[in-house]
Amino acid sequence: MANLMDPDSLKAQVMVLAAGRGERMRPLTDHTPKPLLKVKDTCLIEWVLQGLQKHGYTNVLINTAWLGQNIRRQLGASFTAPTSHAHAPMQVVYSSEELDFGAALETAGGIVRALPLLSDPFWVVAADVYCPSFDFDPVHLSALQDSPFLGHIWLVENPPHHPQGDFCKDANGLATLPSSVEAFERTETLTFSTIGIYKHAFFQTFASGLPFGNPSGIKAPLGPVLKRGIQAQSLLASYFSGPWTDVGTPERLAMLNS
Repeated sequence: MANLMDPDSLKAQVMVLAAGRGERMRPLTDHTPKPLLKVKDTCLIEWVLQGLQKHGYTNVLINTAWLGQNIRRQLGASFTAPTSHAHAPMQVVYSSEELDFGAALETAGGIVRALPLLSDPFWVVAADVYCPSFDFDPVHLSALQDSPFLGHIWLVENPPHHPQGDFCKDANGLATLPSSVEAFERTETLTFSTIGIYKHAFFQTFASGLPFGNPSGIKAPLGPVLKRGIQAQSLLASYFSGPWTDVGTPERLAMLNS
């Protein structure tokens, strides 16, 4: 397992967010980190890793905090999906926030902490989102790299537990805030899927209070950073219509396993 700040480590094309406590999933998460809870006999985080490996990714970074040792023990330093014999093992490195700082750094804090080991641009996806058919095609990375924009997020229909949504998408493919959409456009709000691609410059510009690598372990949420990027018209948005579940409660987990 590579040291987070080792400059000789291979860059990861993907960061998987796996540091959360999973308070709403208790008591299931009292002894099992949420990414290791199972849907159809497969851990949530392994569904994500399988989708990534299918598209040829070779390096992934996972951040951990609550019961992080369980995740590291389960996955180890490489991952191969049972049905991915044609693909090389995917190398796994960790940003162990609980070892470095004693607790999770929240999403933006954790991402900036991991930047030294991430390619530019890079994917971010949450380990507790069940989205088995999402297209992680590397062409999305190339398209963002060749564009003047600093990030690209995917939006989904608002689930019953989040009817107000988060953001909108305008006719030009830009992410917008609900308050910035003209009433006559009648644009509906959508929910942020947690899936996105970002250039390093996105965080260096819109999370400017966090130094590269976040050496002091500053905690910072992602929402305000996204909103600043949207206000600056630096963030693209796409709509994903496939199956998507934020597995945030025991009831939603049970629904997927029913």
